[in-house]
Amino acid sequence: MSETLPSLAVHHLAVVVRDLGRAEAFYAGVLGLPVVRRWTDEAGAPRSVWLELGGGAFLAVERAAADGPTRADEAPGWHCVALGIAPAEREAWRCRLAARGVAIERESAYSMYARDPEGNLVALSHYPHLEAGAG
Repeated sequence: MSETLPSLAVHHLAVVVRDLGRAEAFYAGVLGLPVVRRWTDEAGAPRSVWLELGGGAFLAVERAAADGPTRADEAPGWHCVALGIAPAEREAWRCRLAARGVAIERESAYSMYARDPEGNLVALSHYPHLEAGAG
C-alpha cells in the first residue's frame, strides 16, 4: 500500500560564499532581494544573510570556512539557482545587470544565466512563457 505524503515546497536555498559582503551586494543590491535577517557567529562577526525569495522561501547566503573547497560546474551537485521573472521584464533585467557590470554568460529562449561574485550560476527565467514578441 502506498503512503500519501504531503506536498513539498521550497523552504530555503543556501549558498556558501567566501566574501559575504560582496555576495550580499549582488543578491540584495543587483538582484534586489530584500534582506530578511542577518546572523553573526560567536565572536559577533557576520556569518549569514537571509534574503526573501517570495512564497515564504528565502536564500541563505552563508560565510565559507577560509580554507574550504570550491566546486566546479561539472561536479555533481546543485548546478544553479533560477529566479523567476516575467517575460516582459527580460530586457529590463538585461539592462540592470549590464549597468552593474554583471555579464550574461549564456541564454535560452526562457532564461538568462549570469554568475554571482563567487562564480555561482544564477538564472533569471520565465519558463514556460516565451519572451514577449518571441515565437
